[in-house]
Formats: sequence, C-alpha cells, structure tokens
Amino acid sequence: MTERRQFQLFPRSQGFFPYVWAVYLILPILNLRGETGMKLILGGIMITVFAISYRQLYWVRGGVFNVWLIIQMLIIVVLSLFYTPFNLYMGFFTANFIAYYTENKGFKIAFTSFVVMVLSVLVLVGRDMEWVSIMFLTPFIIIMLITPFGVRSMNRHQKLEKELDQANEVIKELVKREERMRIARDLHDTLGHTLSLITLKSQLVEKLVTKNTERAQEEAREIQRTSRAALRQVRELVSEMRAISVAEELAEAGEMLRTAEIGLEVEGDISLEGVSDLTQNILSLCIKEAVTNIVKHSRADKCFIGVAKTAGEVRITVKDNGMGLQNGERCNGELSDGNGMKGMAERLSLIDGSLSLSSEEGQGTTLIVTIPLIVKEATGGEHDNHRYCGGSTSASGGDGFLAGS
Repeated sequence: MTERRQFQLFPRSQGFFPYVWAVYLILPILNLRGETGMKLILGGIMITVFAISYRQLYWVRGGVFNVWLIIQMLIIVVLSLFYTPFNLYMGFFTANFIAYYTENKGFKIAFTSFVVMVLSVLVLVGRDMEWVSIMFLTPFIIIMLITPFGVRSMNRHQKLEKELDQANEVIKELVKREERMRIARDLHDTLGHTLSLITLKSQLVEKLVTKNTERAQEEAREIQRTSRAALRQVRELVSEMRAISVAEELAEAGEMLRTAEIGLEVEGDISLEGVSDLTQNILSLCIKEAVTNIVKHSRADKCFIGVAKTAGEVRITVKDNGMGLQNGERCNGELSDGNGMKGMAERLSLIDGSLSLSSEEGQGTTLIVTIPLIVKEATGGEHDNHRYCGGSTSASGGDGFLAGS
C-alpha cells in the first residue's frame, strides 16, 4: 500500500516568499470593480487561471514550465488591454519566474518575449493614457525589467552556497577517511610487532610451564613488560589525535542551529573538568549526531541541551520541540539505523555508555546519553586499582586505558 503524499501549496524550500507574493493577487481582483456581466466573469476566470499558473510554476519544469509562463503573459496582455493598464504590474510575477531559467539561451528567449510583451502593451494603451499615469507606471516597468537579473543572481548565489556546503561535507568525509587510514597504519606499525612478540612468548610460556618453571615465570614477566610498553604506545598514539571537547562541539552545534533558525538553550557545566578526552570526544560525536538529526528531521524551532556531571556519571540530554517520531512510540534500545542511532550506540559501547530515545508525536524528541565515569585510587603499590564510581569493579592494574576521569 503506497503512502499518500501530503498536499503542499508551495515548496517548503521557498519559505514564506510565495505566500507573500500571493497577497498581491488581490489587486487585479480589485481592478474588476465596476465590471459587469460576461466581462466580469471572464476577468474572474483569467485571474483564477493566473493564480493556478503562479502555483504551478513553483513545481513544474521543462516544457510544462514554458506553457504556464506563456499563459501568464497572455493573461497579463488581455487584462491590461481590455480592463485596465495597471494590470501590467502583474508582470512582476512573470519576471520572477523568468529567472528560473538556468541556461542562458532559455533565459534570453524568455526575457526577450517578456520585454516585447511589456512594450507592446505600453504602445497599445499608452496613446489613451494620461501623462500622469504613464509617469506613475514608468518606474515600476523599469524595476520589472530589471527583476529577472536580480532574482537570477540571487538564485545562483544560493545554488553556489548549497554546492559549497555539499563540497564541505565531501571534504569532511574524505578527511575522516584519511584519518581512519592513518590511525590504521599507525596501529599496525606500532602494535603489529609487539603483539606478535607477545603471542610468541605466551606460546613459549605454555611449553615451559611444566619443564622450566623459573624460565616460564621470567617469560611471563617479560610479557607483562611488553604489554605495558604496547599500552604506552597506544596512549601516545591517542594523545596525538585531535579530540573535540563538549564545549567546542556545543559551540559548533549552536552555529548549526542558528543557521537553521532553531533556538538553543544550554544548561549545566559544559567544561566537564576531569572527564577524559576520549569520553568528551565520544560525547561530542553524540551531540553532533543529535543536533544534525534535529536540523534535518524535527521541524523544531527550539532545542535544549543539558549537561550534568555527578560523582559516577556524565549525562547529556538533547531535547527538541519538533514533530517527534512519526510512529509516536517511546524508543529505549530500539534504535533506528536511519538517523545514525546505531553508530551512536556503537561509539558509546566502547566506554560502557548507554542512550535512550523517547518521543511523542507532535511533542518533540528527547535523547539522553549516559556515560559512567571511572576513577583511579592509588594504593601505594606498583599498580593502581580502577573502579566505577557506581561501585562495580572493573580492571586493576596501573595501565587502565579508559581511566582518565
């Protein structure tokens, strides 16, 4: 069963502009005052057809676009010649659509036809008009003839901005891909030899454990030293990577939301002092994904981001007042691949984080990201013990990689 498309009067991408211009269709209706009989009926029909053409020209392209544009110009000629010359101002509608021709040939043909139409009407009705009326119309005619060039220039600028945004997205993806390849090369070069050595030594320990206990113990201690060296190498590699803090990501999110005309309210301590770079980086990626979804899908005009840090966890709350999930169901754990939730969950799983997504149709969506903090307690020996603040014990040993809070 196919989904029924919702009727739209004008494309959403055009904003309120088409609706503002539609208000001026009242003027030709007012110009029909004083007309009676068949002339009044025909005038009403032509204005109705003109209004339909105005709507259709926002949706159609190609040959159909040409037909509707010709219909508009013919109606303007008839209304100007047989009703009142002041209906010529309706050419502003046509002038706007002439700018939609992207190819120079199509634009020149349409503009030339438009100029011929305007000048022909002026020649035919100008002889019977007073000089005051002609002087009144003149500046409007000049502006009307300039309008296609101005609108075309604006459309080109918007198109270039869109293409620039797309190019920037491609560049970002290429940078990410190159960074992944670099990390993969560094990890291979840094850890490949070390892990191979650990594998060989562990096999040797397995053989020596029943034959030469002292030698097996020595090899086991060597494995420990080698593994610590490998862990230091990983730490050095990670420290060289560019980690984005939550505060930096919130600044970027604010810029993105402002561009989309969505208000942002931030609450809490965004500095997150004491939280490791790795944790902040993953939180930042989650905020980026959530804000991107709000801009693309929510149709919201307000966004709230709350940052809360306790002794045991960091919690990020992202809430909007948009249309919510289309099915209106609460989603806790049931994550949709479409909006990048799966990738977000996979990142959080690296540091035992979790997320919940809840929504009611028409009342917005709330995303809560929770990450447990890990603290380090010095015991005075060679190793430190690591535990979750919530009480559950994790790894012990001085080289806990995720410790850093």
